[in-house]
Amino acid sequence: MPALITWWKLDLAELAPGAHHDAVLAIGTDLMRRWTEPHRGYHGTRHLVEVFWALEELEEGQEITAREGALGRLAGWFHDAVYDPSAPGGSNEVDSADLALRDLQALRLDADDIETVRDLVLATSTHDLRAGGLAAAFHDADLWILGAPAERYAEYTGQVRTEYAAVPDDAFRAGRAAILRPFLDRESIYATQTARDRWEGAARANLLREFEVLAAP
Repeated sequence: MPALITWWKLDLAELAPGAHHDAVLAIGTDLMRRWTEPHRGYHGTRHLVEVFWALEELEEGQEITAREGALGRLAGWFHDAVYDPSAPGGSNEVDSADLALRDLQALRLDADDIETVRDLVLATSTHDLRAGGLAAAFHDADLWILGAPAERYAEYTGQVRTEYAAVPDDAFRAGRAAILRPFLDRESIYATQTARDRWEGAARANLLREFEVLAAP
């Protein structure tokens, strides 16, 4: 998707103006290769674009600055860059964070920005509510899909099932319910006021509908 690579180049031009053009292109190409791996159902480029759109909406809602939005997009590129559905819990996030550290150092990104990206990537393993700023916005952008229109949400659940096709139905239903229940049990699914205002109601409706499907015989 040429638009994604353009986004990548523009964000690196702002955040790492000293990065060598060849390194920017090589790392961007590698990331695109990763995001288009054939085993990905949901965790592909459409998810990445949706994260970017959600960050833009949160920027428009004044939850983050334009620079934080660019940094959030870098975290978006790396947060599922390593994705193996059969991997132990948390290992994809650790490996993705390690990749971010290696690649962003090669691009000569500021050390504090690298640490921010690394922390954002690692936080996606738990989706704990974050308090304010980019951490809260990135949490919400990654979970935008929960508040997506009902048709898109149904498509998403099918894509997730495809990624876990090797898992028997009963085990998948139990595992999926265990992942989703904590979101419904929270006082709020989202961390920012903008996301709560715009996506919270739809997210709760989507999750409740999915629970009905998971509980069906």
